[in-house]
Amino acid sequence: MQSNQRTNNYKAMKKIILTLMVFLATMTATAQEGKGNEVMSTLRLVNDYFMAKYADPTLPTNVNRIRPSSLWTRAVYYEGLMALYEIDANPQYTDYTDRWASFHQWTPRNGVKTNDADDQCCGQTYVDRYFQSGGEEKIAKVIENLDNQMQTPNPKAENELYGWWTWIDAIQMAMPLYMQIYKVTGDRKYADHAMKMYRWSRNTLAGGLFNEKEGLWWRDKDYVAPYQTPDGNNCYWSRGNGWVYAALVRCMNQLSPKDKFYKELKKDFLTMSAALKACQRQEDGLWNPSLVSYADYGGKEMSGTALFLYGMAWGIRMGFLKAAEYKPVCDRAWEGLVRDCVHPDGFLGWAQGTGKDPSAGQPLSYTKVPDFEDYGTGCFLLGGTEYYKLVKIED
Repeated sequence: MQSNQRTNNYKAMKKIILTLMVFLATMTATAQEGKGNEVMSTLRLVNDYFMAKYADPTLPTNVNRIRPSSLWTRAVYYEGLMALYEIDANPQYTDYTDRWASFHQWTPRNGVKTNDADDQCCGQTYVDRYFQSGGEEKIAKVIENLDNQMQTPNPKAENELYGWWTWIDAIQMAMPLYMQIYKVTGDRKYADHAMKMYRWSRNTLAGGLFNEKEGLWWRDKDYVAPYQTPDGNNCYWSRGNGWVYAALVRCMNQLSPKDKFYKELKKDFLTMSAALKACQRQEDGLWNPSLVSYADYGGKEMSGTALFLYGMAWGIRMGFLKAAEYKPVCDRAWEGLVRDCVHPDGFLGWAQGTGKDPSAGQPLSYTKVPDFEDYGTGCFLLGGTEYYKLVKIED
């Protein structure tokens, strides 16, 4: 009799536990679904603000002087828009993009003879649109441009054939484009050349722009040690490191995980991830313009934060970064971006203007309008879309 009672009690307890487990799982899924919807709404808000303000994508920019809208600042915006399109397939996004690209004849800024990574950045979106809808005209000029660069030494870098990326921003502007064209054509020469240019910047230029010991990058030859910020710390610029971090992700996305180049880039990605994680501001989840300095330019900054969120959320999804360690970092970053940077109408505050070090565009604030709004919006969309993918996985 007692044995039967114990069995019945055990069954009842088991049923209660299973019911609780189902309830908790349902609540967690509901919370995550709500989180995903919140992220999506914020991304749409920010992008809608930009598209309304810059309704005609063909118009040139006018910041100090007239520049065509195929310049790098606008090209980065379209990288973010293409990322948003992956999770929110609104035809308005591709219509807006195609108007812009067609106006510029699917050609790098300043033509097919340019060797400036900033001019080539727009090509990444041209190739994205080729992947999405075909059309050889979308990539023909890009391929012609890269073919030209691969046989042209840089006279400003001692005629070094691989010496074109003399500032780390260039790694984001052009390296993913080479990997995209490798994926399109299957011709290994594009990936080979990109890696040789990457290694030249990483290991050779000014003794190497990547400080492996600290896991961070000097912006260019003018900032390598013994250059320091006024407080005596090494000068590591937030957005500059964000450019490289994002480029590693964008390049690996074009390669097989079994590819030796993938493994090489992954190693740097992991080294940077650990270093960047240690630099996050605990009080608000954002990063400083100057990564290791709080005394000098140690305030909030939106664009670098968004790029770090982009990389870390991706790394968690790929299984490269431990969720238990990095998911809280991503959560704090997103919450800080929404709380401190996103205005009710979609404008983004705390965005550092163009420049090349932490001092550029200072002082920053919630209400200050940067000289260019487009690349900051692109960075935000990149970070937010990867974070959306991360929280949706947990549904």
